[in-house]
Amino acid sequence: MNSSATAPFTDHHRAPLPDEPTDTRLLAGWYATGRPATLTDHLRRYGPPPVTAACGSRTSMPLVEAVEAAGLTGRGGAGFPTARKLRAVADRRRRAVVVVNAMESEPASRKDQFLLVVAPHLVLDGAVLAAAAVGADTVHVCLPRDRSAQYRQLSAALDERLRARLDRVRLRPHALPHAYVSSESTSLVRWLNGGPARPQGSPPRTHERGVDRRPTLVNNAETLAHLALVARYGPDWFRQSGTQDEPGTMLVTVSGAVAAPGVLEAAPGTPLTTLLDRAGGPTEPLRAVLLGGFAGTWLPAEHLHTPLTRRDLAPLGAAPGAGVLVALPRSACALTETARMLAYLAAHSARQCGPCHLGLPAVAQDFTALAAGRADPALLSRLRHRTALLPDRGACRHPDGAARLAASALHVFADDVDHHLTHGPCPTAHKPPRISVPPATPPETWR
Repeated sequence: MNSSATAPFTDHHRAPLPDEPTDTRLLAGWYATGRPATLTDHLRRYGPPPVTAACGSRTSMPLVEAVEAAGLTGRGGAGFPTARKLRAVADRRRRAVVVVNAMESEPASRKDQFLLVVAPHLVLDGAVLAAAAVGADTVHVCLPRDRSAQYRQLSAALDERLRARLDRVRLRPHALPHAYVSSESTSLVRWLNGGPARPQGSPPRTHERGVDRRPTLVNNAETLAHLALVARYGPDWFRQSGTQDEPGTMLVTVSGAVAAPGVLEAAPGTPLTTLLDRAGGPTEPLRAVLLGGFAGTWLPAEHLHTPLTRRDLAPLGAAPGAGVLVALPRSACALTETARMLAYLAAHSARQCGPCHLGLPAVAQDFTALAAGRADPALLSRLRHRTALLPDRGACRHPDGAARLAASALHVFADDVDHHLTHGPCPTAHKPPRISVPPATPPETWR
């Protein structure tokens, strides 16, 4: 089944569509009511979180085994098996901590923001269930501090649960500095321990010693919402959507040159062109799509029939990532758009190691010169060399993502590169930007 559900970027209170797509799961309440779910709405639809299921007393198997059988993988971008994370923390046999990663620092993504608005209690249920499974007594929910409205909405949901005495663990909201790398798992742990919200690449690993030196489980908000449904309905139900290798559904943010940009819920295996159609369809002929966000990969328009799975995208050098699809029209300059994203990534690095402090700004500057038609004869070879030096050398994967974006642009838009090098910028280079990129200014503080 490859149907999907659409939800707008900004208007969280519009009426639901007439027919709820069959694969709608996380957004089912939204489509049924057209409004964010209160705790009363949530309990009426799902009942209380089956906390005892984490130990296997209400289901045929413990939660970790159910999640493993379901094949649930992380929806934050890396796609790591969720059960393996749970087991790594539980096996430490010490009082643990759970961290909900709702930072969503990818500028092109809105899925976690939207999910926390319309179905916050699914996310919180998942966190409580995960806490029971790994032996945690505290759940930290991390959001960016510049989204004050989202923080207030989350706090209201937590207050509802507190008044209802629903949870056996402490649920604590936190507002963190907002930078691209502050959503990295070690950044969250480091900040919760009183340090800066920057990645920490050295051992020990988070599941060994994280918050307060305790074993710590860090999961993306969407992942935990899926976990809450697996606990209720079981792995066989979860596998009714998606593919054998990549079951379930996922949230995808579609933007760019489409008529109705927004958040979709779709099954892995859905063709990219179907996702674009669900977002109202392209508003003009497309040159390419950006898959995975600012740290993702450009795919030319001829690959739009590719299914949204890791298996199908891997031969193209791409992956679903955190579920981002940006449509680039032919009327836009792909090199200019890429240069703007690289400048943002360079400004939002942690500046803790050479690849971020020196290499990434150099790549961004070279790409800006290329886009502007100010290239010297050695620029292309220098740019390729510098880009190749970025991956696998930083304290985190931030430079790897920037290198992936730059390399894919040089490959997919090779004709544009040649034109900019030999004839100067193309006619579209001076048109208004088509992809929304935040200002390329570094965070004011990391604490």
